[in-house]
Amino acid sequence: MSIYEVPARVREGSPNPMTSLDSYNDLAERVSADPDAYWVAETCKRVSWRTEPTQGVGSSFDDIAEHAITWFADGTLNATESCLDRHLETRGDKVAILWEGDDVSEGLSWTYKELHEQVCLFSNAMKARGIVKGDRVLIYMGMVPEAAVAMLACARIGAIHSVVFGGFSADSLRSRAVDCRATAVITQDFGMRGGKRIELKRVSDQALIGLDSVHTVFVYKRTEDNVDMQAGRDHWWHEAIADESPDCPAEIVDAEHPLFILYTSGSTGKPKGQVHTHGGYITWTSYTHQHVFDLREDDVYACVADVGWITGHSYIVYGPLANGATTLMFESIPTYPDAGRYWDMVERHKISIFYTAPTAIRALAAQGDHFVTRYDRSSLRVLGTVGEPINPDAWEWYHRVVGEGRCNIVDTWWQTETGGICISPIAPATPTKPGSATLPVPGIEPVLRDAEGQILNGEAEGLLCIRRPWPGMSRTIWGDHDRYVDTYFSMFPGAYFTGDGCRRDADGYHWITGRVDDVINVSGHRMGTAEFESALVHHNAVAEAGVVGFPHPIKGQGVYCYIVLAEGHDQSETLERDLQNMLRSHIGAHARVDLYQVVPGLPKTRSGKVMRRILRKVAEGQPDALGDISTLADPTVVEAIIAGARSLD
Repeated sequence: MSIYEVPARVREGSPNPMTSLDSYNDLAERVSADPDAYWVAETCKRVSWRTEPTQGVGSSFDDIAEHAITWFADGTLNATESCLDRHLETRGDKVAILWEGDDVSEGLSWTYKELHEQVCLFSNAMKARGIVKGDRVLIYMGMVPEAAVAMLACARIGAIHSVVFGGFSADSLRSRAVDCRATAVITQDFGMRGGKRIELKRVSDQALIGLDSVHTVFVYKRTEDNVDMQAGRDHWWHEAIADESPDCPAEIVDAEHPLFILYTSGSTGKPKGQVHTHGGYITWTSYTHQHVFDLREDDVYACVADVGWITGHSYIVYGPLANGATTLMFESIPTYPDAGRYWDMVERHKISIFYTAPTAIRALAAQGDHFVTRYDRSSLRVLGTVGEPINPDAWEWYHRVVGEGRCNIVDTWWQTETGGICISPIAPATPTKPGSATLPVPGIEPVLRDAEGQILNGEAEGLLCIRRPWPGMSRTIWGDHDRYVDTYFSMFPGAYFTGDGCRRDADGYHWITGRVDDVINVSGHRMGTAEFESALVHHNAVAEAGVVGFPHPIKGQGVYCYIVLAEGHDQSETLERDLQNMLRSHIGAHARVDLYQVVPGLPKTRSGKVMRRILRKVAEGQPDALGDISTLADPTVVEAIIAGARSLD
């Protein structure tokens, strides 16, 4: 495997304390030797504290069942003062948010002064309608700059936001509102994406039927089309802020006050509300954004994710704004109006740091190099990937064609639960290998274990854990700390289990091999197989469903569904269409099965447990690697599954 040294252009003029492997190793050793002292000094340097903390980490993984992890617990702050107020004097006229609309002709930019004013106006509008510190507020919007304003305004007044991806269904939105007992929803009339309108207000209305806890709905007007407005509950955004003051002092909170709840898919079907806090989260996102991407004062930084996911939270909004960066928000899709959209943006906005998902890279590579090469990309210095492991072929194309061989690629591994990047090259310091996340960010101590919990040293492949707490980690699952402990700390007591497999090579580089639980990563969207199965069996033609992931050339993972039909029903294209529509309704537009296979039964043990490894191996095209099936109640089921296996070809 080739090792790519850091291009000279990436090293030159870097303000990063890590500009070589030696300096990276020195810093990593210093953090490991005294993490409390390091992180207290680091957070006081980069975060606006009202009361500076003197305490670092307040607990350990050994007693996390009784004592949730805390960081900087004796400090007080409001995260928005780090993102807004402290920049007003020196960066007030610098562009904070650069917005590219769905249509290429639409766009705007807000300076830090303008963004601060927008946040204060909306903060006061929320307060005027009774939203107070500790309230939970759902945000269900498209990629408009007002989505960032909504997040920051919630944080400004001490409310806890929970952003729900604009592609989720009414059922998904409702379940999150119920779980966190939301009191308000912020949405918009329609979203725009790839030339299509998304009915966000209508879906919100459907989700809130009979939900008495929600007393206020704010609606941002994106289009000129009409939507239904419920008197007393619904308020147009522009009308709500019209008479408000552009000044709103931040609500000062304890470091461990929740900043937001973000729901992730779980293997049990019920989404898990990950809780992130003001002090630790803003420290970690600021730190990792600055160092991993080698941020410089004049950079134009573009993360083309959605704020509905953790990537958008950490690396569109909070991390970049805490660092005083110019951050681009992108409303559209990479292939609209054609497959050159990203690179057209790079040329027009002089983007220097570009962060996207391997799924997008694979899809664009398949369209041909000419969509890339017809645009000037000389402004690019650092390229990033996020959301799933990137295959070496896609990495090579990204490096050679998009970056012209002169940009370093930071292949970042992290999760909603981790809050920010954990394993990644440091742009000016780390030689890279195509497909490898390389080395941990200073402060992260990864460890590989086998299924019995034994630590694997040296070159090895096993289950990826993290040994010590870090500031950005989620603190709990909203309302269910026992589930948090059981999910992440019961398998290997004293360590955080990521749920991912990992291979460590002879150079100590990490290669993420994918999920080892029942969560599928499709185009960077993590979805629990139980969510699919629960939705599918609502159809009267489906007696049982078994869902697994399989390798997909574009999406990374596809969704393979085994269906046991109810008596009197047959397989048909109509049935498949109905099932796809049911998944869209119950989960969202991104939940789609790639391959259906009707089977006489699912492979179950005599105790009734479905042997998912058999379903996975068949879906992966490895029917000869099923292992022992002697414990199955009916081994003939496996023969039928193998005989009827389907593929994308």
